[in-house]
Amino acid sequence: MIKIFVLDTNVLLHSAGSIESFQDNDVVIPMAVLEELDKFKKSQDELGRNARQVIRRLDALREFGSLAEGVSLANLHSQATGKLSIAAAGDALQDPRLMQFFIGENRFSPDNRILAVALDMSRSGREVIFISKDINLRLKADALGLKVMDYEREKVRYDDLYCGFKEFDVSPMLIEQLNKNSDVPSEEFKLLPNEFAVLKPNDGSQRGIALARNTAAGRLQLVPAKPDWRVWSIGARNKEQRMAFELLLEPEIVLVSLVGTAGTGKTLLALAAALESTLHENRYEKILVSRPIIPLGNDIGYLPGDKAEKLNNWMQPIFDNLDLLMSSGSPRRNARSASSGGSRVENLLNTNRLELEALTYIRGRSIPRQFVIVDEAQNLTPHEGKTIISRAGEGTKIVLTGDPEQIDNPYLDASSNGLSYLVERFKGNPLYGHVTLKRSERSPLAALAAKLL
Repeated sequence: MIKIFVLDTNVLLHSAGSIESFQDNDVVIPMAVLEELDKFKKSQDELGRNARQVIRRLDALREFGSLAEGVSLANLHSQATGKLSIAAAGDALQDPRLMQFFIGENRFSPDNRILAVALDMSRSGREVIFISKDINLRLKADALGLKVMDYEREKVRYDDLYCGFKEFDVSPMLIEQLNKNSDVPSEEFKLLPNEFAVLKPNDGSQRGIALARNTAAGRLQLVPAKPDWRVWSIGARNKEQRMAFELLLEPEIVLVSLVGTAGTGKTLLALAAALESTLHENRYEKILVSRPIIPLGNDIGYLPGDKAEKLNNWMQPIFDNLDLLMSSGSPRRNARSASSGGSRVENLLNTNRLELEALTYIRGRSIPRQFVIVDEAQNLTPHEGKTIISRAGEGTKIVLTGDPEQIDNPYLDASSNGLSYLVERFKGNPLYGHVTLKRSERSPLAALAAKLL
């Protein structure tokens, strides 16, 4: 039997293409949802763009028939067989189930009018499913006896998120062969391209552990162990950081994602690799660093000054890391000629080798030959992630860093954010590499907070 899916406003704001995601079933959009979309349509952010796109798609469908009676979704997607219609709550607001929970004027709130449409649809005898990303509204719908679901087309299982490496117990002879020849066939390990293998000798010895990366050619390539090796004066403190540097410094891998809790070194490693690749190796013309403009807690309101002055507050975590890297200096630079970290960062900005940009202004740009770092990428929607990556021009490398367990965007969670979605969709592509950093290296206190809080 063809099902009826009643969509909440937040589903359409999350993904403008959601109305095409139920192709074999009927989609109903409550009139109250249109009223809420109207409030968002003038906004210049992602929610406003999605609202406008949904409204345009509905208007396009209207040309093929009456939305009150239902219009075939095949007019939007050739493989669709269901219909889309717009429905008002009508006398469903008098439904005893609704009146039992909500009394007075509260019964006519937009949320309750949306629920009333779903209740009205359930009278048809067909299976009705209410789709919402609002947990509280899903609870209300469930209490009213409705079947409810989250919108999961762009969700992944965060607990099973690809981590970028696997551990294997192997014979000491294989490790010896890898150390001797630098690479061995990888068929038996069943690894994805650019996935790492941590090889432990099965005789219990810890001294022979080897780290290798699976290449696109199906070879396990040794990642050399270099205790004194540095990238812009920063060394890897654990195996995950060594894997991250391997991906960050490999020019053939043009998209990298780093996931980890606070203090694991995601941003610091990315900036160190960017400085090394841009200033020393001249592989890129400049470094572009960006992050979503989403506050933690209550916003402090409008900020004075021009764009650069406004960005200073949002970019302070980037400046902190850059000051550390630049004050540490490059191992190839004479220490007596090195100025303070702050002035050297200022010099990079003045010479246009470093650019700080808000993600708000990145749409429509084409970015060639740049090392792009998108920090706090867990606050991106999947569509925003697509928009950023599609800006990459010839010779550009993009690195996304973030912690899906620390999301400030109220419409996202660990499973639906753009960073987690990207990891699952790109894994296995030879142009892409990923590592989940597991151990905090900022300080003993930061590591304890990440573990206990």
